[in-house]
Amino acid sequence: MYARQPKKMLAINILNILQKYTDAEHVLSQKEIKELLETEFDMTVERKAVKRNLMELFDSGYNISCTEKVRKKSSGESEIIYTDWYYVHDFEESELRLLIDSVQFSKHISNKQSKELIEKLEKLSSKYFQNKIKHIKNLSLHTSGNQQLFYVIEILSEAMEKNRKVKCNFISYDIDKKKYAKADKGKIKEYILNPYQMVIASGQYYLMCSMDKYKNIINYRLDHIHNIELLDEKRLPLKQNKGTENGLDLPKYMAEHIYMFSGDNIRVKFRAKRYLVDHLIDGFGIDITFGNATDDEVDVVVTANKEAMYKWCIQYMEHIEVLSPKSFRKEIKVALEKGVKKYE
Repeated sequence: MYARQPKKMLAINILNILQKYTDAEHVLSQKEIKELLETEFDMTVERKAVKRNLMELFDSGYNISCTEKVRKKSSGESEIIYTDWYYVHDFEESELRLLIDSVQFSKHISNKQSKELIEKLEKLSSKYFQNKIKHIKNLSLHTSGNQQLFYVIEILSEAMEKNRKVKCNFISYDIDKKKYAKADKGKIKEYILNPYQMVIASGQYYLMCSMDKYKNIINYRLDHIHNIELLDEKRLPLKQNKGTENGLDLPKYMAEHIYMFSGDNIRVKFRAKRYLVDHLIDGFGIDITFGNATDDEVDVVVTANKEAMYKWCIQYMEHIEVLSPKSFRKEIKVALEKGVKKYE
């Protein structure tokens, strides 16, 4: 139970009660609000005071609603009764559930950070919603993660807003399942980056950036960035990087970099099974080209990052056949032959 509250807190406490105990399907009468004020905040008030503060909150534009009913008085006159009060939450339950699921199944947030975020999201609705999602709390798909992740996002956001560079280290797992900073001859390597965009691909958070030395867009996972520092030096303008002279077409870029590999693009033609069409459009976008279709197969032409396309073709080798370029077809063939030899 809370310590005894001063009367000036009445309106705030009523608002807290509505936020916690009500939604469109769960309403409270003025009497019930009065009782909750006593049990939750040790406040004893008259029902008229409850009504007055409810009306003041309503007239002030707070997200609360109620039902208006007309009641006949003993004198025969009519009066309006306001009842069934509830808080209109900013998020629908389905919207909150979608956000919570996104956090729960994110690969780049640690268990601790995931739990804290979900608890904050739960509070954006009533206690009834919190009861509905208790069963997902024990589901853990996360690694230890990078505890600096949110700080990294904050610094990168500031750097992009102010057109400045950042300095950082990169960490990765070793066979002991612990993360270490990348080093060269025992010395931890420092990287100076020009940050341009943060994106999510395949459940991972990436930074699209460049280095002055190479001047081409590269992608780094945010959970691998460590000890980030905002620099005073201005970042390299995006248009001075290879491939972004005319700006960044983000949807096109994401479609061409399905695994977020950096490097040159390649135009590939392959024969695929028809049942892959949905997956192909999801992965490569609507700029994909189809031709020579039969009931079972179809020719497909895509433009994508070469390394990503190589990995994709190996992954789907049972369902596709690379037709061109001939040099790329040969690379795939060599890779498959090496793989077969390992199982002979």
